[in-house]
Amino acid sequence: MSGRISLAILALGGQGGGVLADWILAVAAANGHVAQGTSVPGVAQRTGSTIYYIEMYPAAAEPPVMALSPVPGDVDIVIASELMEGGRALQRGFVKTGHTTLISSTHRIYAIAEKTARFDGRRPSERILEAARARASRFIGFDMEEAATRAGSVISSVMLGALAASRALPFPRQAYEAAIEAGGIAVAANLKGFAAGWDAATAGPGLVPPLAAPPIPTTEAGRALAWRVSSELPPPAQPVAMHGVQRLMDYQDSAYAHLYLDRLKPIAALDTGEDNHRLATETARGLALWMSYEDTIRVADLKTRDTRSTRVRAEVRAADDQLLAVTEYMHPRYAEVCETLPRPLGRFLLDSPLFTSLLAPLFRQGRHVTTTSLRWFLLLWLLSRARRFRRLSLRHHEERARITAWLALITDLAQTNLAAATALAECQILIKGYSDTHERGLRQYALIAAAIARHRHHPDLATRITTLRHAAEADEHDIALTAALATLDPAPPQPLAA
Repeated sequence: MSGRISLAILALGGQGGGVLADWILAVAAANGHVAQGTSVPGVAQRTGSTIYYIEMYPAAAEPPVMALSPVPGDVDIVIASELMEGGRALQRGFVKTGHTTLISSTHRIYAIAEKTARFDGRRPSERILEAARARASRFIGFDMEEAATRAGSVISSVMLGALAASRALPFPRQAYEAAIEAGGIAVAANLKGFAAGWDAATAGPGLVPPLAAPPIPTTEAGRALAWRVSSELPPPAQPVAMHGVQRLMDYQDSAYAHLYLDRLKPIAALDTGEDNHRLATETARGLALWMSYEDTIRVADLKTRDTRSTRVRAEVRAADDQLLAVTEYMHPRYAEVCETLPRPLGRFLLDSPLFTSLLAPLFRQGRHVTTTSLRWFLLLWLLSRARRFRRLSLRHHEERARITAWLALITDLAQTNLAAATALAECQILIKGYSDTHERGLRQYALIAAAIARHRHHPDLATRITTLRHAAEADEHDIALTAALATLDPAPPQPLAA
């Protein structure tokens, strides 16, 4: 029987893929088509991915025989609610070259493996976009989640609007809108979402959002820092440095941002331009991250900002007349509490066996706290106000010494080996987070720094540093790093027994 149209919807739990399928089935039935829809549900909300499959035929005397699931290479239309779902459709062969219309959102909901990776475990979005453009007969891609938020609707209605605008189904726009109205649920909001999807799909292909543009200063202090960046650093490093300046002004103050540039300027002066001034760029990136280290003051500051409350309310779609309570797991360790104190007091408490035995047990277990309650909010807010005294803390003294040593080693290497200095600058990525994660990164960096001292004059030092960094990133138990270090420094042969 001719005239068959097959359509697959790939959506995550909670995104309304079933609602979208119902709308499409209603449109087909209202326009003289015989349609059947099936689904294979995922295993859990927000982690389970569901495939909804629809086949439709023009009405005929002989009833058609329809499949229950999509067949690779035989799907006319694929709709994906997220970019990786679009990639999954490509991987499973649902998108046939030159035949299938692919409609996909370009936003990302990161997989568990991507979130739990110790470093940047995100899959490259651009590769999926390139494959979608190359293999689909027609590719319509834009950020449907953002369009839904802007319209005050849900992503399923935006996907329906994009499908209607694609003209891949032989139905007019009014038929889709009528299906939404017949559903009788959040009609006004769904129609707005539908219109947003229609407009975005007809405006042309969307892309993954570009990298954030350098911030534009709005204060005298910001303009003074921007002038220093433009006059003291090579152009390729300036965008990263401007983001670093903005980050450190937010983290501490403008004087701290000036210190950042003071530390960066001598490194930039040593950069001869090799590899598009990569040394200055990577040092600017790593130095900004290291100087904005995560301490208890920073955590308290981020948790009590007005913008955070606004963002959380938007994410859970809380109405203005609804109360919102946020319960979080917090586990400050004894060492982290001491590091927040003025240096002499913090060092005394850490080094005192008596106070450690008395106070450390109080911080051995974490607790769930309602940070939106008055008691906990005020406690965190008061802690965040200690930012002005951060330079007096034990933690700041320790991090300053570590940063100084790191920059000194970069400077020393850059005198004779620019590539090795750049590789060392990139090792800052190991030092991140707080608590055990931070200690593990410091330990790994110390091992690499010690190896650099032993192999200081090796002609391929840059490659060796990069190899060690990749090994450190491979696992959290230092198995790969230990093996890599053993390869560089094999144990001397043992004498034979007499």
